[in-house]
Amino acid sequence: MVATLTQPVDIRDLMSGTAALTAEDVRALEQAVVNGQASELRQAAYAVANELEEGSRSKAKEFRAGLAFYLLGQSRVAEPMLSRCQGDGIADYYRGQALLGLGRYSEAAEAFAASGKHGYDKVQAMLLQAGATRAGGDLSKAEELLKTAASQGGATKAEYSYQMGCLMADRGDTYGAVEYFTRAIDMNPGHQRALFWLAQLNAQRGNDEDAVKLYERALAKPPLHLSALLNLGLLYEDSENYPAAAFCFRRALEVDPTHSRARLYLKDIESTTNLPFDEDSLRQQQRQKQMLQTAVSDFEMSVRARNCLQKMGVQTLEDLVRLTEQDLLSGKNFGETSLREIKEMLDAKGLKLGQLASKEKPRDFGIQESLSPQQQTMVSRPVAELNLSVRARKCMTRLGIVTLGDLIARTPDELLESKNFGVTSLNEVRSKLNDIGLRLRND
Repeated sequence: MVATLTQPVDIRDLMSGTAALTAEDVRALEQAVVNGQASELRQAAYAVANELEEGSRSKAKEFRAGLAFYLLGQSRVAEPMLSRCQGDGIADYYRGQALLGLGRYSEAAEAFAASGKHGYDKVQAMLLQAGATRAGGDLSKAEELLKTAASQGGATKAEYSYQMGCLMADRGDTYGAVEYFTRAIDMNPGHQRALFWLAQLNAQRGNDEDAVKLYERALAKPPLHLSALLNLGLLYEDSENYPAAAFCFRRALEVDPTHSRARLYLKDIESTTNLPFDEDSLRQQQRQKQMLQTAVSDFEMSVRARNCLQKMGVQTLEDLVRLTEQDLLSGKNFGETSLREIKEMLDAKGLKLGQLASKEKPRDFGIQESLSPQQQTMVSRPVAELNLSVRARKCMTRLGIVTLGDLIARTPDELLESKNFGVTSLNEVRSKLNDIGLRLRND
Protein backbone atom coordinates (compact mmCIF):
# COMPACT_ATOMS: atom_id res chain seq x y z
CA MET A 1 0.00 0.00 0.00
CA VAL A 2 1.34 3.45 -0.88
CA ALA A 3 2.08 5.46 2.22
CA THR A 4 0.05 8.63 2.76
CA LEU A 5 2.13 11.81 2.80
CA THR A 6 0.94 14.92 4.60
CA GLN A 7 3.04 17.34 2.55
CA PRO A 8 3.22 17.84 -1.23
CA VAL A 9 6.07 15.99 -2.92
CA ASP A 10 9.09 18.04 -4.02
CA ILE A 11 8.89 16.87 -7.62
CA ARG A 12 11.63 19.12 -8.97
CA ASP A 13 14.15 17.75 -6.48
CA LEU A 14 13.16 14.13 -7.20
CA MET A 15 13.26 14.48 -10.98
CA SER A 16 16.52 16.45 -11.15
CA GLY A 17 18.58 13.98 -9.11
CA THR A 18 21.29 11.85 -10.64
CA ALA A 19 21.56 9.17 -7.95
CA ALA A 20 19.69 5.88 -8.17
CA LEU A 21 16.09 6.12 -7.04
CA THR A 22 15.39 4.59 -3.64
CA ALA A 23 12.20 2.72 -2.74
CA GLU A 24 11.17 5.82 -0.78
CA ASP A 25 11.68 8.00 -3.89
CA VAL A 26 9.47 5.66 -5.94
CA ARG A 27 6.73 5.84 -3.29
CA ALA A 28 7.00 9.65 -3.28
CA LEU A 29 6.50 9.79 -7.06
CA GLU A 30 3.52 7.45 -6.75
CA GLN A 31 2.05 9.67 -4.06
CA ALA A 32 2.53 12.78 -6.19
CA VAL A 33 0.18 11.30 -8.78
CA VAL A 34 -2.42 10.42 -6.14
CA ASN A 35 -2.15 13.82 -4.44
CA GLY A 36 -3.10 15.68 -7.61
CA GLN A 37 0.39 16.74 -8.66
CA ALA A 38 0.11 14.92 -11.99
CA SER A 39 0.37 18.08 -14.08
CA GLU A 40 3.52 19.19 -12.25
CA LEU A 41 5.06 15.73 -12.56
CA ARG A 42 4.26 15.58 -16.29
CA GLN A 43 5.98 18.92 -16.88
CA ALA A 44 9.05 17.82 -14.90
CA ALA A 45 9.21 14.51 -16.78
CA TYR A 46 9.10 16.25 -20.16
CA ALA A 47 11.81 18.65 -18.99
CA VAL A 48 14.06 15.70 -18.17
CA ALA A 49 13.15 14.02 -21.47
CA ASN A 50 14.14 17.15 -23.40
CA GLU A 51 17.41 17.31 -21.51
CA LEU A 52 18.15 13.70 -22.41
CA GLU A 53 17.37 14.32 -26.08
CA GLU A 54 19.96 17.07 -26.13
CA GLY A 55 22.64 14.51 -25.40
CA SER A 56 22.94 14.57 -21.62
CA ARG A 57 22.53 10.80 -21.15
CA SER A 58 22.07 9.54 -17.61
CA LYS A 59 20.65 6.12 -16.71
CA ALA A 60 19.31 7.48 -13.43
CA LYS A 61 17.48 10.31 -15.20
CA GLU A 62 16.18 7.95 -17.90
CA PHE A 63 14.66 5.82 -15.17
CA ARG A 64 13.18 8.81 -13.33
CA ALA A 65 11.51 10.14 -16.46
CA GLY A 66 10.38 6.69 -17.63
CA LEU A 67 8.91 5.87 -14.24
CA ALA A 68 7.11 9.22 -14.07
CA PHE A 69 5.53 8.73 -17.50
CA TYR A 70 4.47 5.19 -16.57
CA LEU A 71 2.86 6.36 -13.32
CA LEU A 72 1.00 8.99 -15.33
CA GLY A 73 -0.44 6.28 -17.55
CA GLN A 74 1.71 7.18 -20.58
CA SER A 75 3.30 3.80 -21.25
CA ARG A 76 4.08 4.62 -24.87
CA VAL A 77 6.38 7.46 -23.78
CA ALA A 78 7.77 5.56 -20.80
CA GLU A 79 8.80 2.31 -22.50
CA PRO A 80 11.70 3.62 -24.67
CA MET A 81 13.24 5.34 -21.65
CA LEU A 82 12.88 2.29 -19.43
CA SER A 83 14.34 0.08 -22.18
CA ARG A 84 17.58 2.07 -21.91
CA CYS A 85 17.75 1.09 -18.23
CA GLN A 86 17.68 -2.68 -18.77
CA GLY A 87 19.74 -4.72 -16.36
CA ASP A 88 18.18 -3.17 -13.27
CA GLY A 89 15.48 -5.29 -11.63
CA ILE A 90 13.13 -2.41 -10.80
CA ALA A 91 13.55 -0.79 -14.22
CA ASP A 92 12.92 -4.14 -15.91
CA TYR A 93 9.78 -4.57 -13.80
CA TYR A 94 8.34 -1.19 -14.80
CA ARG A 95 9.32 -1.74 -18.42
CA GLY A 96 7.38 -5.01 -18.32
CA GLN A 97 4.34 -3.17 -16.96
CA ALA A 98 4.61 -0.52 -19.68
CA LEU A 99 4.90 -3.18 -22.39
CA LEU A 100 1.89 -4.99 -20.93
CA GLY A 101 -0.13 -1.80 -21.23
CA LEU A 102 0.94 -1.45 -24.84
CA GLY A 103 -0.16 -5.00 -25.70
CA ARG A 104 3.39 -6.16 -26.45
CA TYR A 105 2.96 -9.29 -24.39
CA SER A 106 5.94 -11.43 -25.45
CA GLU A 107 8.31 -8.52 -24.77
CA ALA A 108 6.60 -7.91 -21.43
CA ALA A 109 7.11 -11.56 -20.45
CA GLU A 110 10.82 -11.25 -21.29
CA ALA A 111 11.11 -8.03 -19.28
CA PHE A 112 9.48 -9.60 -16.22
CA ALA A 113 11.77 -12.64 -16.50
CA ALA A 114 14.75 -10.28 -16.68
CA SER A 115 13.56 -8.37 -13.61
CA GLY A 116 13.71 -11.59 -11.57
CA LYS A 117 17.28 -12.21 -12.75
CA HIS A 118 18.38 -8.68 -11.90
CA GLY A 119 17.25 -8.35 -8.30
CA TYR A 120 13.46 -8.09 -8.35
CA ASP A 121 11.39 -10.62 -6.34
CA LYS A 122 11.85 -13.80 -8.43
CA VAL A 123 8.50 -15.38 -7.57
CA GLN A 124 6.59 -12.15 -8.16
CA ALA A 125 8.44 -11.72 -11.45
CA MET A 126 7.42 -15.24 -12.49
CA LEU A 127 3.77 -14.49 -11.68
CA LEU A 128 3.89 -11.36 -13.82
CA GLN A 129 5.63 -13.30 -16.58
CA ALA A 130 2.77 -15.81 -16.45
CA GLY A 131 0.28 -12.97 -16.79
CA ALA A 132 2.00 -11.55 -19.87
CA THR A 133 2.25 -15.03 -21.38
CA ARG A 134 -1.46 -15.63 -20.80
CA ALA A 135 -2.34 -12.24 -22.29
CA GLY A 136 -0.34 -13.26 -25.35
CA GLY A 137 -2.59 -16.31 -25.80
CA ASP A 138 -0.42 -19.15 -24.46
CA LEU A 139 -2.65 -20.36 -21.60
CA SER A 140 -0.86 -23.68 -21.16
CA LYS A 141 2.56 -22.09 -20.67
CA ALA A 142 1.04 -19.50 -18.33
CA GLU A 143 -0.47 -22.27 -16.22
CA GLU A 144 2.91 -24.03 -16.04
CA LEU A 145 4.56 -20.83 -14.81
CA LEU A 146 1.86 -20.36 -12.18
CA LYS A 147 2.35 -23.93 -10.94
CA THR A 148 6.10 -23.37 -10.71
CA ALA A 149 5.56 -20.11 -8.82
CA ALA A 150 3.12 -21.83 -6.45
CA SER A 151 5.69 -24.51 -5.67
CA GLN A 152 8.07 -21.72 -4.63
CA GLY A 153 5.62 -20.05 -2.26
CA GLY A 154 3.79 -17.91 -4.83
CA ALA A 155 0.34 -19.19 -3.83
CA THR A 156 0.47 -16.94 -0.77
CA LYS A 157 0.76 -13.81 -2.92
CA ALA A 158 -2.19 -11.70 -4.08
CA GLU A 159 -0.70 -11.63 -7.58
CA TYR A 160 -1.05 -15.42 -7.80
CA SER A 161 -4.79 -15.21 -7.06
CA TYR A 162 -5.17 -12.41 -9.58
CA GLN A 163 -3.37 -14.35 -12.33
CA MET A 164 -5.37 -17.49 -11.58
CA GLY A 165 -8.53 -15.40 -11.87
CA CYS A 166 -7.41 -14.13 -15.28
CA LEU A 167 -6.67 -17.66 -16.41
CA MET A 168 -10.12 -18.85 -15.35
CA ALA A 169 -11.78 -15.86 -17.02
CA ASP A 170 -10.00 -16.66 -20.28
CA ARG A 171 -11.29 -20.22 -20.05
CA GLY A 172 -14.87 -19.08 -19.50
CA ASP A 173 -15.13 -19.84 -15.76
CA THR A 174 -16.41 -16.43 -14.65
CA TYR A 175 -17.55 -17.57 -11.21
CA GLY A 176 -14.13 -19.07 -10.49
CA ALA A 177 -12.45 -15.91 -11.79
CA VAL A 178 -14.41 -13.67 -9.44
CA GLU A 179 -13.58 -15.92 -6.51
CA TYR A 180 -9.87 -15.57 -7.24
CA PHE A 181 -10.08 -11.80 -7.89
CA THR A 182 -11.92 -11.34 -4.61
CA ARG A 183 -9.28 -13.43 -2.86
CA ALA A 184 -6.57 -11.21 -4.36
CA ILE A 185 -8.26 -8.13 -2.89
CA ASP A 186 -8.68 -9.86 0.46
CA MET A 187 -4.93 -10.49 0.50
CA ASN A 188 -4.05 -7.04 -0.85
CA PRO A 189 -6.91 -4.50 -0.56
CA GLY A 190 -5.06 -2.21 -2.98
CA HIS A 191 -4.50 -4.71 -5.79
CA GLN A 192 -5.27 -2.36 -8.65
CA ARG A 193 -5.91 -4.74 -11.52
CA ALA A 194 -8.21 -7.00 -9.51
CA LEU A 195 -10.16 -3.91 -8.41
CA PHE A 196 -10.40 -2.72 -12.04
CA TRP A 197 -11.69 -6.10 -13.21
CA LEU A 198 -14.39 -6.27 -10.54
CA ALA A 199 -15.34 -2.61 -11.04
CA GLN A 200 -15.86 -3.16 -14.75
CA LEU A 201 -17.88 -6.29 -14.09
CA ASN A 202 -20.16 -4.48 -11.65
CA ALA A 203 -20.65 -1.62 -14.11
CA GLN A 204 -21.63 -4.10 -16.82
CA ARG A 205 -24.17 -5.72 -14.50
CA GLY A 206 -25.66 -2.35 -13.44
CA ASN A 207 -24.21 -2.41 -9.90
CA ASP A 208 -23.14 1.23 -10.18
CA GLU A 209 -22.66 1.86 -6.46
CA ASP A 210 -20.26 -1.05 -6.06
CA ALA A 211 -18.49 -0.15 -9.32
CA VAL A 212 -17.86 3.39 -8.07
CA LYS A 213 -16.38 2.12 -4.80
CA LEU A 214 -14.08 -0.29 -6.60
CA TYR A 215 -12.91 2.30 -9.15
CA GLU A 216 -12.22 4.77 -6.33
CA ARG A 217 -10.11 2.21 -4.49
CA ALA A 218 -8.21 1.32 -7.66
CA LEU A 219 -7.48 4.96 -8.49
CA ALA A 220 -6.10 5.61 -5.00
CA LYS A 221 -2.84 4.16 -6.33
CA PRO A 222 -0.92 4.83 -9.55
CA PRO A 223 -0.49 4.29 -12.41
CA LEU A 224 -3.41 6.43 -13.45
CA HIS A 225 -5.47 4.48 -15.96
CA LEU A 226 -7.32 7.02 -18.07
CA SER A 227 -10.05 4.53 -18.97
CA ALA A 228 -10.77 4.00 -15.26
CA LEU A 229 -10.89 7.75 -14.65
CA LEU A 230 -13.31 8.23 -17.54
CA ASN A 231 -15.49 5.28 -16.50
CA LEU A 232 -15.66 6.58 -12.93
CA GLY A 233 -16.48 10.07 -14.20
CA LEU A 234 -19.32 8.71 -16.33
CA LEU A 235 -20.70 6.75 -13.39
CA TYR A 236 -20.62 9.93 -11.29
CA GLU A 237 -22.36 11.80 -14.10
CA ASP A 238 -25.09 9.14 -14.35
CA SER A 239 -25.75 9.54 -10.63
CA GLU A 240 -25.87 13.35 -11.17
CA ASN A 241 -22.76 13.92 -9.06
CA TYR A 242 -21.50 16.45 -11.59
CA PRO A 243 -18.69 18.04 -9.51
CA ALA A 244 -17.11 14.63 -8.91
CA ALA A 245 -17.49 13.72 -12.59
CA ALA A 246 -15.83 16.98 -13.64
CA PHE A 247 -13.02 16.30 -11.18
CA CYS A 248 -12.31 12.93 -12.87
CA PHE A 249 -12.28 14.43 -16.35
CA ARG A 250 -10.00 17.26 -15.23
CA ARG A 251 -7.61 14.74 -13.70
CA ALA A 252 -7.54 12.87 -17.02
CA LEU A 253 -6.71 16.12 -18.81
CA GLU A 254 -3.92 16.83 -16.32
CA VAL A 255 -2.31 13.59 -17.42
CA ASP A 256 -3.07 13.98 -21.13
CA PRO A 257 -4.15 17.52 -22.13
CA THR A 258 -4.90 16.28 -25.66
CA HIS A 259 -7.40 13.59 -24.58
CA SER A 260 -10.40 14.44 -26.77
CA ARG A 261 -12.98 12.27 -24.96
CA ALA A 262 -12.12 13.70 -21.53
CA ARG A 263 -12.36 17.24 -22.92
CA LEU A 264 -15.70 16.46 -24.59
CA TYR A 265 -17.17 14.90 -21.45
CA LEU A 266 -16.01 17.87 -19.35
CA LYS A 267 -17.53 20.29 -21.85
CA ASP A 268 -20.83 18.39 -21.69
CA ILE A 269 -20.94 18.78 -17.91
CA GLU A 270 -19.98 22.45 -17.96
CA SER A 271 -22.66 23.18 -20.55
CA THR A 272 -25.46 21.40 -18.68
CA THR A 273 -24.87 22.46 -15.08
CA ASN A 274 -23.90 25.57 -13.19
CA LEU A 275 -23.06 23.72 -10.00
CA PRO A 276 -19.99 25.10 -8.19
CA PHE A 277 -16.89 22.94 -8.37
CA ASP A 278 -14.91 22.69 -5.13
CA GLU A 279 -11.76 20.92 -6.26
CA ASP A 280 -10.01 21.23 -2.87
CA SER A 281 -12.93 19.51 -1.16
CA LEU A 282 -12.96 16.69 -3.69
CA ARG A 283 -9.21 16.20 -3.34
CA GLN A 284 -9.64 16.00 0.41
CA GLN A 285 -12.38 13.38 0.00
CA GLN A 286 -10.12 11.40 -2.32
CA ARG A 287 -7.25 11.50 0.20
CA GLN A 288 -9.52 10.29 2.97
CA LYS A 289 -10.76 7.42 0.79
CA GLN A 290 -7.17 6.51 0.06
CA MET A 291 -6.28 6.64 3.75
CA LEU A 292 -9.18 4.33 4.61
CA GLN A 293 -7.64 1.69 2.33
CA THR A 294 -4.37 1.73 4.32
CA ALA A 295 -3.60 -1.65 5.88
CA VAL A 296 -3.78 -1.62 9.69
CA SER A 297 -0.53 -3.59 9.68
CA ASP A 298 1.19 -0.38 8.51
CA PHE A 299 0.67 1.16 11.97
CA GLU A 300 2.59 0.46 15.16
CA MET A 301 0.49 -1.31 17.77
CA SER A 302 0.86 -3.96 20.43
CA VAL A 303 1.04 -7.63 19.50
CA ARG A 304 -2.22 -8.30 21.34
CA ALA A 305 -4.13 -5.59 19.47
CA ARG A 306 -2.63 -6.65 16.14
CA ASN A 307 -3.52 -10.32 16.69
CA CYS A 308 -7.07 -9.49 17.77
CA LEU A 309 -7.70 -7.37 14.69
CA GLN A 310 -6.29 -10.10 12.47
CA LYS A 311 -8.61 -12.70 14.02
CA MET A 312 -11.57 -10.39 13.47
CA GLY A 313 -10.72 -10.06 9.79
CA VAL A 314 -9.80 -6.35 10.05
CA GLN A 315 -7.34 -5.55 7.25
CA THR A 316 -7.79 -1.84 6.49
CA LEU A 317 -8.72 1.33 8.35
CA GLU A 318 -12.09 1.19 6.60
CA ASP A 319 -12.71 -2.26 8.10
CA LEU A 320 -11.73 -0.88 11.51
CA VAL A 321 -13.97 2.21 11.55
CA ARG A 322 -16.95 0.06 10.53
CA LEU A 323 -16.66 -1.51 13.98
CA THR A 324 -17.95 -0.02 17.23
CA GLU A 325 -16.24 -0.14 20.62
CA GLN A 326 -18.60 -2.95 21.60
CA ASP A 327 -17.65 -4.92 18.48
CA LEU A 328 -13.97 -4.77 19.43
CA LEU A 329 -14.51 -5.54 23.11
CA SER A 330 -16.46 -8.63 22.12
CA GLY A 331 -13.30 -10.03 20.51
CA LYS A 332 -11.37 -12.65 22.44
CA ASN A 333 -8.53 -11.16 24.57
CA PHE A 334 -9.40 -7.62 23.43
CA GLY A 335 -9.61 -5.36 26.49
CA GLU A 336 -9.78 -1.70 27.49
CA THR A 337 -6.03 -1.21 27.03
CA SER A 338 -6.13 -2.39 23.42
CA LEU A 339 -9.28 -0.34 22.81
CA ARG A 340 -7.59 2.81 24.10
CA GLU A 341 -4.58 2.11 21.88
CA ILE A 342 -6.77 1.73 18.79
CA LYS A 343 -8.78 4.87 19.56
CA GLU A 344 -5.61 6.95 19.97
CA MET A 345 -4.25 5.66 16.66
CA LEU A 346 -7.50 6.54 14.86
CA ASP A 347 -7.74 9.93 16.56
CA ALA A 348 -4.33 10.83 15.14
CA LYS A 349 -5.77 10.18 11.68
CA GLY A 350 -8.96 12.15 12.29
CA LEU A 351 -11.02 8.94 12.42
CA LYS A 352 -13.13 7.23 15.05
CA LEU A 353 -14.67 3.86 15.70
CA GLY A 354 -18.15 3.31 14.34
CA GLN A 355 -18.14 6.24 11.89
CA LEU A 356 -18.93 3.87 9.01
CA ALA A 357 -20.90 1.35 11.05
CA SER A 358 -24.18 2.27 9.36
CA LYS A 359 -22.84 1.99 5.83
CA GLU A 360 -23.33 -1.20 3.87
CA LYS A 361 -20.41 -3.32 2.82
CA PRO A 362 -20.20 -4.18 -0.91
CA ARG A 363 -22.80 -6.65 -2.03
CA ASP A 364 -22.02 -10.00 -3.53
CA PHE A 365 -21.41 -9.91 -7.26
CA GLY A 366 -24.23 -11.11 -9.49
CA ILE A 367 -22.78 -12.77 -12.56
CA GLN A 368 -24.17 -14.56 -15.59
CA GLU A 369 -21.84 -16.40 -17.88
CA SER A 370 -21.99 -16.03 -21.66
CA LEU A 371 -21.36 -18.61 -24.33
CA SER A 372 -17.97 -18.33 -26.00
CA PRO A 373 -17.85 -16.53 -29.38
CA GLN A 374 -16.81 -19.81 -31.08
CA GLN A 375 -20.17 -21.34 -30.13
CA GLN A 376 -22.30 -18.57 -31.51
CA THR A 377 -23.02 -16.99 -34.85
CA MET A 378 -22.10 -13.35 -35.26
CA VAL A 379 -25.49 -11.94 -34.26
CA SER A 380 -25.76 -14.23 -31.25
CA ARG A 381 -22.56 -12.93 -29.69
CA PRO A 382 -22.99 -10.78 -26.56
CA VAL A 383 -22.83 -7.04 -27.07
CA ALA A 384 -20.34 -6.87 -24.19
CA GLU A 385 -17.68 -8.18 -26.59
CA LEU A 386 -17.66 -4.77 -28.24
CA ASN A 387 -15.91 -3.40 -25.09
CA LEU A 388 -18.02 -0.26 -25.13
CA SER A 389 -17.56 2.64 -22.73
CA VAL A 390 -19.61 2.76 -19.53
CA ARG A 391 -22.03 5.29 -20.99
CA ALA A 392 -22.73 3.20 -24.09
CA ARG A 393 -23.02 -0.02 -22.06
CA LYS A 394 -25.59 1.56 -19.77
CA CYS A 395 -27.68 2.45 -22.81
CA MET A 396 -27.53 -1.20 -23.90
CA THR A 397 -28.78 -2.23 -20.46
CA ARG A 398 -31.63 0.29 -20.43
CA LEU A 399 -32.84 -0.84 -23.85
CA GLY A 400 -32.55 -4.54 -23.03
CA ILE A 401 -29.87 -5.08 -25.69
CA VAL A 402 -28.01 -8.28 -24.91
CA THR A 403 -26.68 -9.59 -28.21
CA LEU A 404 -25.24 -8.04 -31.35
CA GLY A 405 -28.45 -9.09 -33.09
CA ASP A 406 -30.46 -7.02 -30.60
CA LEU A 407 -28.19 -4.07 -31.28
CA ILE A 408 -28.26 -4.07 -35.08
CA ALA A 409 -32.07 -4.27 -34.96
CA ARG A 410 -32.03 -0.74 -33.49
CA THR A 411 -31.85 2.52 -35.42
CA PRO A 412 -29.51 5.37 -34.48
CA ASP A 413 -32.51 7.48 -33.41
CA GLU A 414 -33.68 4.77 -31.02
CA LEU A 415 -30.27 4.72 -29.33
CA LEU A 416 -30.13 8.52 -29.12
CA GLU A 417 -33.42 8.51 -27.21
CA SER A 418 -31.73 6.72 -24.29
CA LYS A 419 -30.65 8.83 -21.31
CA ASN A 420 -27.07 10.22 -21.50
CA PHE A 421 -26.51 8.59 -24.89
CA GLY A 422 -25.25 11.20 -27.35
CA VAL A 423 -23.55 11.47 -30.68
CA THR A 424 -20.16 10.53 -29.18
CA SER A 425 -21.54 7.22 -27.90
CA LEU A 426 -23.39 6.63 -31.18
CA ASN A 427 -20.20 7.08 -33.19
CA GLU A 428 -18.43 4.71 -30.80
CA VAL A 429 -21.07 2.00 -31.40
CA ARG A 430 -20.93 2.56 -35.15
CA SER A 431 -17.14 2.24 -35.17
CA LYS A 432 -17.19 -0.97 -33.11
CA LEU A 433 -19.82 -2.54 -35.35
CA ASN A 434 -17.99 -1.47 -38.49
CA ASP A 435 -14.86 -3.27 -37.25
CA ILE A 436 -16.72 -6.59 -37.38
CA GLY A 437 -18.71 -5.87 -40.55
CA LEU A 438 -22.07 -4.95 -38.98
CA ARG A 439 -24.16 -1.77 -38.81
CA LEU A 440 -27.28 -0.39 -37.16
CA ARG A 441 -30.68 -0.72 -38.85
CA ASN A 442 -31.33 2.03 -41.41
CA ASP A 443 -27.81 3.41 -40.82
